[in-house]
Amino acid sequence: MVAQTNAFNAYKQNSVTTASPGELTLMLYNGCLKFLNKAKLAIQAKNIQDKNNNIQRAQAIIAELMSTLNMDVEISKQMLPLYDYMNRRLIEANINGDIAIIEEVEGLVTEFRDTWKEVIKITRQQQFAGASEV
Repeated sequence: MVAQTNAFNAYKQNSVTTASPGELTLMLYNGCLKFLNKAKLAIQAKNIQDKNNNIQRAQAIIAELMSTLNMDVEISKQMLPLYDYMNRRLIEANINGDIAIIEEVEGLVTEFRDTWKEVIKITRQQQFAGASEV
């Protein structure tokens, strides 16, 4: 069992260190969704500590996403206030133990993640098409 755990941890570490910036962003979105789901479960279980920890982890991911925005690009200027909004809503959800607010943020993160998946897919198709023309 320990060998399996060590192998899985090594795989996870390798997947992060070899991922492209686009794939890392996708991993951040997925991680954020995981922590938001855990926070909802903690609220239902009335586990204040787990709720707080998981919401703070989701907020840390949102802060990372904010810090990686290239403000020379117009879309980044539009994303920044949305990330800020999600962060403020999560503060409110944490204070009030409000699952509906977490679900609202989940919806936004899911939209961003799904859009990002499409961007990666289109970029790969363009790179592949460009490579086959050489």
